[in-house]
Amino acid sequence: MIQIGNTSHSLSDPIVLAAIAALALIFLVLVLLILAVRASARSARLAAPLAQQITNMDQRVQSLSDGQHQLAGGLNHVSEAAAASQANMLQLMEQRLAQVSSNMTENLQGSARRTAHSLGELQERLTTIDKAQENITRLSGDVLTLQDILSNKQTRGAFGEIQLNDIVSKALPTDSYNLQHTLSNGKRVDCLIHLPNPPGPICIDSKFPLEAYEALRNANTDWEANEAAKFLRTSVKKHIKDISEKYILDGETADGALMFLPSEAVYAELHANFPELVREGFTARVWIVSPTTCMATLNTMRAILKDARMREQAGAIRRELGLLFGDVERLGTRVENLDRHFNQAAKDISEIKISSDKAGRRARRLDNFDFEELAPDADETVVKLTKDS
Repeated sequence: MIQIGNTSHSLSDPIVLAAIAALALIFLVLVLLILAVRASARSARLAAPLAQQITNMDQRVQSLSDGQHQLAGGLNHVSEAAAASQANMLQLMEQRLAQVSSNMTENLQGSARRTAHSLGELQERLTTIDKAQENITRLSGDVLTLQDILSNKQTRGAFGEIQLNDIVSKALPTDSYNLQHTLSNGKRVDCLIHLPNPPGPICIDSKFPLEAYEALRNANTDWEANEAAKFLRTSVKKHIKDISEKYILDGETADGALMFLPSEAVYAELHANFPELVREGFTARVWIVSPTTCMATLNTMRAILKDARMREQAGAIRRELGLLFGDVERLGTRVENLDRHFNQAAKDISEIKISSDKAGRRARRLDNFDFEELAPDADETVVKLTKDS
């Protein structure tokens, strides 16, 4: 029960309950209003700095806007500068590219020319190599042919004879030797040199102990080397004996003969390791020569032949010298006559010049009418021109 004034109200009455609820609601609203006013005051107090910050923020935003405009202008300027720089850079790059392209083209052309030249030289060298290869192939065939020739005793002898003929034909006149000459004993020598007495005609015979030399070179043991050395000694001694008995004839040939070895190697082997064979040849008056020493010996023989022929022609030379002396004497006489004629002609020319000068002076006097001075000179003489016989 609620007492309001003189009126009492029951709490169970709906109206009372509604009134109480309304009063409570109003009270709550008032409280909320009070709280809201206080909150708004407090918010106002809190919003003042925020407003100030917002104002400052607006100003900063305005400043940022102005800076953005300035930045946009700067960016435009930078963009324009960048565009201009880019254009210049592109132009410079185009020029550099053009220059590089030109240089590259020149270099490529030069490289192409050099490459073509090198290829041409390479082709020439390859051609030369091909020719050399052909020569080597042909030479290999020739070497095989030479081996075939040297493997046979008869063909080996013919090879030595041909080499001897070639050396003799190059060193001596053709009328100073005979090839394959037959002596009075019926033996045929490879070459006979017609030397004057002494020493007289000398025989040269070609010998080639190749089998013994090859056996010595190919020996692998001491026993084989000794056997090959014996074989070589036997072969060379037989050649020396044959030449001494066949080609040294009293009254027909010189008292010695030459044994021609067509191999420098065999010749060097004999002088280096078999000097007793060389001495035995000296004893038998058979001198062993190689192609080199044979050429030197033939040159000496050529000097002997030349000296002998000069002695044979000494009379003719003296006769020719006498005729030459007579010609020189006649030449001297004719030179003296010519000199005398030149002196006489010089004297005549001098006298003619004197007469010409006098005639000139007289002509000038006549031209000047100096008749009084036309008296003859006291020393005037008449020059007669005589014809020299």
